[in-house]
Amino acid sequence: MERLPITREGLEKLKQELIRFERVERPANIRAIEEARAHGDLSENAEYHAAKERQSFIEGKINELRMVIGKSEVVEADSGPADRVVFGRTVLLYDVQADREVEYCLVGPYESAPEMGKISVTSPIGQALIGAQAGDEVRVKTPAGFQEYEILEIV
Repeated sequence: MERLPITREGLEKLKQELIRFERVERPANIRAIEEARAHGDLSENAEYHAAKERQSFIEGKINELRMVIGKSEVVEADSGPADRVVFGRTVLLYDVQADREVEYCLVGPYESAPEMGKISVTSPIGQALIGAQAGDEVRVKTPAGFQEYEILEIV
């Protein structure tokens, strides 16, 4: 079974999300189905069909979260010298095309949030950065085309 790298914080968030779906979302949806059933004819009951659709989504999400949590392996950020880019490290980059600095923390695929500066180690940029050192230049092929970065600092 392929293990998924994740931070301790990321795993806790997934566990909390699973608990929310199991203890809050699922019971609320069951009540919505029961309420919609009480309205009579199910064949033309939009509330019932919407609740059943929501039930399918909730069960799918619960199954996905259980699978991800089961495959997750907590990887602690290396507390040693930051001489190379590794999982859990934050990297300050100079984006050559945009002429600006960007900062990314390398995390697992299920904790990725680029808008918050967290990118997956399995993303094109994450893969290009792994193992690189401060001062290195990396060229990354992304769906938007090639991007060039200079690694300014590894935290």
